Amino acid sequence: MTSETTTGALLSVRNLSLEVARSGQKVVKDVSFDIAAGEIFGIVGESGSGKTLATRALISLLPQAIAIAGGSVTYKGRDVRAMKSRELRALRGAQIGVVFQEPMTSLNPSMTIGRQLEEGLILHGKLSPDERRTRILDMLKRVGIRDPEGALTSYPHEFSGGMRQRIMLASVMLLKPALLIADEPTTALDAVIQRDVMELMVELTRAEGTAVLLISHDLPMVARYTSHIVVMEKGTVVEQGRTEDLLDAPKHVYTKKLLSSLPFRTETRRIDTSRAPMVSARNIVVDYAGRKSLMKRGKPKRALHGVSVDIHEGEVVALVGGSGSGKTTLGRTIAGLVKESGGEILFQGRSREKDWRDYRLNCQMVFQDPYSSLDPRMTILALVEEALRLVPDLESDAKRKRALDTLEEVGLGGDHASRYPHEMSGGQRQRVAIARAIARRPRFLIADEPVSALDVTVRAQVLDLFSNLQKRYGFSCLFISHDLGVVEQVADRVVVMQDGRIIEEGDRDTIFDHPKEAYTRRLLSAIPALDQNDKGGVTLKWRLEN
Repeated sequence: MTSETTTGALLSVRNLSLEVARSGQKVVKDVSFDIAAGEIFGIVGESGSGKTLATRALISLLPQAIAIAGGSVTYKGRDVRAMKSRELRALRGAQIGVVFQEPMTSLNPSMTIGRQLEEGLILHGKLSPDERRTRILDMLKRVGIRDPEGALTSYPHEFSGGMRQRIMLASVMLLKPALLIADEPTTALDAVIQRDVMELMVELTRAEGTAVLLISHDLPMVARYTSHIVVMEKGTVVEQGRTEDLLDAPKHVYTKKLLSSLPFRTETRRIDTSRAPMVSARNIVVDYAGRKSLMKRGKPKRALHGVSVDIHEGEVVALVGGSGSGKTTLGRTIAGLVKESGGEILFQGRSREKDWRDYRLNCQMVFQDPYSSLDPRMTILALVEEALRLVPDLESDAKRKRALDTLEEVGLGGDHASRYPHEMSGGQRQRVAIARAIARRPRFLIADEPVSALDVTVRAQVLDLFSNLQKRYGFSCLFISHDLGVVEQVADRVVVMQDGRIIEEGDRDTIFDHPKEAYTRRLLSAIPALDQNDKGGVTLKWRLEN
């Protein structure tokens, strides 16, 4: 890394350091990089690596508890740290735009979309009301909003996550900034919407000549779009360089660790399908009641249209599809958390209604967000013991021993048993959720997006744990996910859903290598095929692209 500002750089950061104001603890240390005009530049790292704090410092938007301890930030040759409040207000939005991770927290829920998009144009421009309206409608069309006129009078909660992120992108790009900071812009979106939003961002920024600073823990996504990457760990830049070179031959052990944690295809397993399935869902229909108005209730909405799926003994069946495809509804219906409107569910060849207690003891569920599924008032040991409360012929001492043994199995031995959920990391809480599910030694497990909220290395650890436990206990599993990279690693068979229907299913290799449906091909085209090399790096090949 050079110590001098690179001539011609749009943004130049030199030896930027941040610290906690009260304690003086360094949270970002000597970060340096340059971004050229029109360049797409990436910063990657796990949660806590300091990437978001470092980029917030670029436009003086740090939390009050964090202070700049040293270094310089230069934008178009001007020292950002020396700018006064008025100059910073003129810089933010008009010159440097920001798209944050969760658009719902960035958009004002009490203001219409039209008013929010107009704010920036009023603050940073001198357009007439008609000119502002024309520009806003044109931008909404460009970002793919179907009814731009209607969107002007709508509120953020009336749009999906993907649409809200498009609206956020529109609000930033209306001002034609020279630099766009995109902080985890697609984390909460499924793979297809994620790619659509990224392609839209690239298209808009290229049309305007805007440079992009892309911040993410999603290495494949960053690799697809950036020319240069900075890798951060614990507030320090451990490696940076051209994206292609860094992925092919990483030098730092942490970069190699990130790359090795990406999901790769495992060997095919042989599953005995000659016997009756462990669980069968037959022609499942689910209707949700319509919205209730003052005078009457609206028409019910059909979420599942006669869906059928089998899960055999010891088999991991992945249920995939975009948001709103019905995969979570099907999982919750099979678990008994949603009542089906039609069809039936069989357990070991018999209707589950005939022995509901036995079914519920043998059917367990791991939810997407472990924090909301764990009682914050109970210790970790008590939470796992609670799962054994209704197990017959198991005395209290035996329950405690099994709970402790199960916590050991998921890597939470020692003093973890006496902790509370808020004292655990996200990955540890997910291990607790898995421990609760397997403590009963169930025959069937439903895992609903169990790793979607985790960093790449923690995700790899949890997936390895899941696979080892599945091999040890042989439970059947319905694995619900929108992340096809994860599915490729864990699944024996794949079921693809769209709009409440199954459109394609088959063994994992057939679905991934020879998909028949256009929707399946679209899902697969959003994720890379990864090949590891002997230099500790990877080659990313985008599927189904010529």
